Amino acid sequence: MTTPRPAPAPSAPPATVILSPHFDDAVLSLAGLIPSLDSPVTVVTVHGGAPSPDHGVSWWDSTCGFSSAGEAYLARRAEDARACALLGAGCVALGHPDGPYQDGGPLDELDSYLADLDPGTRLLVPLSTNQPDHARVRDHALGRLTALGRPLPLVYADLPYTGHLPEWGTPGTEAALAKHVDFGVAYQDLDSRFALRVAYELNLSDERWAAKRAAVQCYASQLAPLAVDHGSVLARGGPLRAERVWALEERR
Repeated sequence: MTTPRPAPAPSAPPATVILSPHFDDAVLSLAGLIPSLDSPVTVVTVHGGAPSPDHGVSWWDSTCGFSSAGEAYLARRAEDARACALLGAGCVALGHPDGPYQDGGPLDELDSYLADLDPGTRLLVPLSTNQPDHARVRDHALGRLTALGRPLPLVYADLPYTGHLPEWGTPGTEAALAKHVDFGVAYQDLDSRFALRVAYELNLSDERWAAKRAAVQCYASQLAPLAVDHGSVLARGGPLRAERVWALEERR
């Protein structure tokens, strides 16, 4: 059994904040690296708001076995809390509802959260491979940070999506992303605007894999449907086996 790492004291300001578009994205993408990031670490789920009480259950939540949107929401929050506790990270849920339950309105709570964040906090945002919600979070955060005069964030490869690249986790990762027509589009978009430099690259050891697997398994309600879309998502050699983070630099 994996022993939870001690979470930071509630009063301690985060040294690292990971913007997770949905419950599970940060852990799927970064559970191996989280213990190595500057602590305290806080995972902020942007689309972490409750659906309206009268909203019908989405196709995805129904596929996961839920009878109502509210039931799915409560289960997902509990899963996220367990996973973050295992990794010793804090968790915050902003009030923007998840994709099927949102109205496409502005991300006001994200704006406020970023404005209140200590300028010295290291921020990580998703690359947004093949995921419109992820792209919206990434670009909204980039725009807000620019307006605030803050440093550019780090960008993490969102898994399992980016992890389907055949060269994933090899020295040829960036070259492959720069030309791949399916899994490289988000990387190419950022590369057209910024210089990308690898800040962290991790091929998980068996020990780190075991810890990541335990955290990922906290999101039990979604694992079976994820396997339908992503094959052997929890296989040792599957798309979660390596993690990657890039630093953004202004092009001169």
